[in-house]
Amino acid sequence: MENTDILQIWDSYHQKLEASLQLNRQNAVDITRLKVQSLIASMQPIKIFALLTGVLWVLFVDGLIITLYPVANVCFLVSAVMQVLLTKLAIGIYLYQLILIRQVDISEPILATQEKIARLQSTSLWVARLLFLQLPVWTTFYLNATMLANGHWLLWLLQGAVTIGFTVLAIWLFVRIRFENRHEKWFRWIFGGKEWLPVIKSWDLLQQLAAYEEPVEQ
Repeated sequence: MENTDILQIWDSYHQKLEASLQLNRQNAVDITRLKVQSLIASMQPIKIFALLTGVLWVLFVDGLIITLYPVANVCFLVSAVMQVLLTKLAIGIYLYQLILIRQVDISEPILATQEKIARLQSTSLWVARLLFLQLPVWTTFYLNATMLANGHWLLWLLQGAVTIGFTVLAIWLFVRIRFENRHEKWFRWIFGGKEWLPVIKSWDLLQQLAAYEEPVEQ
């Protein structure tokens, strides 16, 4: 067999191998994109549930504030207003997240998808921060003038310890809930459900996708 024939056979084999590798790589890209789409879509039901629950809760608390305003004590009104305002902010974020989820398109450039995933990450953390800021008001809404005037010092000591403890915890969580702390045990305990895990898995898959797509686009 002539050298030229051997070279032609080698070139043909090399071209087939390249075509096979490109096809396998493209298949991996397509499968990864579908996984990302599926993971993001899986977040939608829990977001809708949280949104509807939040709206119903806000309507209930707003109704209480309006109805009881003439007779309610100051502690109840302040606590209820703070709680409902934070809940309304969380509702707004959930609505924004649902819009982001519906905007995720597997045919988009990877950078555009990564940007949306990053926003889902950031807003998920902010929802948790806002909701944890509500902790102190759950220890003060029931206080009234009679308790203030006639309460025993042991009762006030307990009340103060609980309120201060919840306030410190709320501030600590507000400061510490950050993406860079995602490997901490307490973080994984808080963010262990379908509001967070699909975001992390999607981000990891997109990192892999970037490595796959670069050779494909060359």
